[in-house]
Order: sequence, then structure tokens, then C-alpha cells
Amino acid sequence: MRIHFQSKPWDLFVVVAYGLGMSGVLLGLHVGNLAAIFLVFILPGYVLMACLFPRDKEIQWIERIGLSFVLSVAAVPLLGLMLNSTPYGITFASVVVTTGLFTALVGGAAFARRMRIPSSDRLELTLNLRTSWWLEFPAVDKALAILVAASITGAVGTLAYVASVPRPGEQYTEFYVLGPGGNAAGYPRCLNASQPSMVLLGIANHETKRVNYTVRIDLVGIRVFLNATTGANETAELNRTTWSWLNVTIGNGQNWTELYPFQINTGSLWKVQFLLFKDGDLLSVYRELYLFVQVPCA
Repeated sequence: MRIHFQSKPWDLFVVVAYGLGMSGVLLGLHVGNLAAIFLVFILPGYVLMACLFPRDKEIQWIERIGLSFVLSVAAVPLLGLMLNSTPYGITFASVVVTTGLFTALVGGAAFARRMRIPSSDRLELTLNLRTSWWLEFPAVDKALAILVAASITGAVGTLAYVASVPRPGEQYTEFYVLGPGGNAAGYPRCLNASQPSMVLLGIANHETKRVNYTVRIDLVGIRVFLNATTGANETAELNRTTWSWLNVTIGNGQNWTELYPFQINTGSLWKVQFLLFKDGDLLSVYRELYLFVQVPCA
């Protein structure tokens, strides 16, 4: 079997077609596989080398392949770094799409550069493949060659899986209360009886999944007293009234905000308490926030 190209850049056609095709397969299955090794560890660097060195005999093929691996290992993390600064972040889909597009775009640039030079000077490769050479080796050498190949394939496959399927980061929810102007200032600390006021409630979902949240707002009457043992002021709850229940479903990476108006009709020291529950579990408070409000103002 003979493989040859020079006048037409069949290597670039194959590389770009493989990159786009494998990207489509990975996005369709939404899971990494062993065949994605080349997409991560060879293709990005190969098209870069083809773009930088479009002529034959500029560098040897063994150097071209080795540098393709090195450049791929360097390029993919850089692509991930750029993704991390975008709204898409580093996800399985974003890494696959970016790697596939990078391969296609740089491959297109390599094609344009190579076609500008004379056909006789373009990158060339000729391979004469035959199976008889394998039969000439002793059985021990064959076994060792298979073992080494299997070990390299397993190691590269593991690295490709780790690179293609980023591990999820920390899962958490942001729960916050802001002043009516949307800033961490202007909170209602002191109100007259029945004076209208409001705060801005906010939830940001970083749980890597869609979550159903429930917010309960309570008005708690409290009394401040001095603890003779510790010498510190403490609070005791006198009464509690549930004002409102809010239910909201938020997708991963999305935010929700809502102005919450309220007024307090009775004079005392009050705690406006905001309790957050997740996924319908109303027995376990997931997050808690509160404001102390004096009525009336002194």
C-alpha cells in the first residue's frame, strides 16, 4: 500500500475533516472517547506546524510530528484559559467546539499558505506500507512492541479524557440582599411605623444543574440583653411571623433578582430574616440572611 501527497494537501483535508467530524461526535454523545486523543494531542499542533512550515524539507517529519504533540499540549490549555474569561466558561461542549474550530481555522490558513508556493516545494510524504516486515521480528520483540504500544495508548487516552472532560468546580449558590439601589448600601436600618421600604433579593446558581429554590421571609421580634457570664450582648427571639414565600427555578450559571417591599407596623427591634431552601427541602435551611430594623427611629 502506497500513501503519497504533495500537489494536493490531502493531510490537511483529512486533519480538518477528522477534527470537525470528531467534534460533532463528541457533542452528540456528550462524552469523551479514545478516538478523541488525536483531536486534543495531535491535530491543533499539526495544523500549526503546517501553517508555520508549509514547504517540504524545512524540518524532518519526525520533528514535525514531535512538535505537533508539543504545540497541541500548549495550545489546548491556552484555549481553555481564553474560554475561562468568556461567559461560556470551561465546559465539555465549549472545549470541544473551540478545539474543533481552532483546528479548522488554522488548517484553512495552512492550506492557503501551502497553495501559494510551487507544487514541487510543497510539503510531501510518501509511505510504502507492507505487512511482511512484522513477520521478520521474533515473538518476544513482537510482544514487547505490543505491550509498549498498549501502554502509550492507555497513558495518552487517560490524558485525553482528562483534557476533554473538565472536572466540575465547586458547587455553590450565591444568596444576597442589597439596598433598594442595587448596592451593598442603603439598607433600611431604621424605619417609622408603617413606613414603606424595600430590599433587593438575589440568587446566583453555581450548582452545575438547574435548581428549584424557595425563599421564606420572616419578621422576628427580638430583645437584646447582656449575658452576665460572657459579658457580651445577645439576642432573644420574642415572636416570629412568616411574611412571604417565594419560589423560583434557576438554571446553572443564571441569576435571579427581585425587589421585595415591606413595612413594619409595630414599634420594637426587629429582625427581617431571609431563609433559602433548595430542591423542595423545607426542613434544612441552605442559606440565611437578615437585617436588624429599629422601629421607630430614635
